[in-house]
Amino acid sequence: MASNIQYQKGERPDLAKHDSAVLDLAFAMDCTGSMSSYIHTARDNIRKIVEDIVAAEKSDVRLALVEYRDHPPQDSSFVTRVHDFTPSIGTMKKWLDACSAQGGGDTPEAVADALHDVLKLSWRENATKICVLISDAPPHGLSPNGDTFPEGCPAGLDPMVTVRELAQKGVTLYSVGCEPAINQYRDFFMALVYITGGQYVPLAGSKMLTQVIIGGAQEEISLEKWMAEVDEEIKKEMEAGRKINDEEMSHVIHRKLKSKGAVSKQLMQNKMALRSETDDVRKYAEYTTLGAVRGGYKMAAHAPSMATHSDVYECEEAETSLAQATRMVQKSKQRMMKKF
Repeated sequence: MASNIQYQKGERPDLAKHDSAVLDLAFAMDCTGSMSSYIHTARDNIRKIVEDIVAAEKSDVRLALVEYRDHPPQDSSFVTRVHDFTPSIGTMKKWLDACSAQGGGDTPEAVADALHDVLKLSWRENATKICVLISDAPPHGLSPNGDTFPEGCPAGLDPMVTVRELAQKGVTLYSVGCEPAINQYRDFFMALVYITGGQYVPLAGSKMLTQVIIGGAQEEISLEKWMAEVDEEIKKEMEAGRKINDEEMSHVIHRKLKSKGAVSKQLMQNKMALRSETDDVRKYAEYTTLGAVRGGYKMAAHAPSMATHSDVYECEEAETSLAQATRMVQKSKQRMMKKF
């Protein structure tokens, strides 16, 4: 399903210039009982994550952490706990040292609250901005079965609204889906990342989490270097007052980047590109509220896993792909939305 957006002729928004050498990397981490191994892996490898990114990309990196659990009465400890950006690896490690996996209550968790707190972090205007969401459960309000808050977040926060605001701020969302628990909700998380031009990464265990974070960051930094080319084409269409067809524009961008010899890094799962979005995922991404998603969501009772414990994730450099061009188009469009 290609999205068509009509812009007013003559309007030309100025986008903030992002610096690929400046990286703000935030983690939104489910800290309920099933997530212990992921917390431990992040804690034990946070220094390697940052040092590998700096070594490869010469980046100025800051880190932030949003821990989340659930609302009372499902969890009485905290809903979210926010640690704003720091340049200190030691500080981030202390936050993770104090982070533990416990509680949770019903299946859904405070995903909406976590994303809202990520939005409020002190993102640098010129930074390449990435949020890694690590979760094995849906937000409240996606499926009424076994949900204490079937209408959604009791604080009134809507993840579909918040993710669009993140995208307009220039934040790219990576969703690390802890399978198989996340499987029947996977298309929802894939829709969230599609809105921001990010990626869904399936994991069957925490072993490859470090490689996923490093590889994802390296890929986004490499794509950011080419975003000016994408913005130029999007602006042409806006100035002419023409509708933007996602599919057609993605092919235009891909051809342009290919003509310039553009190469980018790409996170690979077992030497293959991560799975692209389906028609259902694109349909869900068009909805502007969680209630609308809920009304049309296809809940697969036995959705197959996309990950195994033997998976290997690596970052490889190659010609910028059509899938990457598609994501870049999404990024550029969303960043311009706030100008209208």
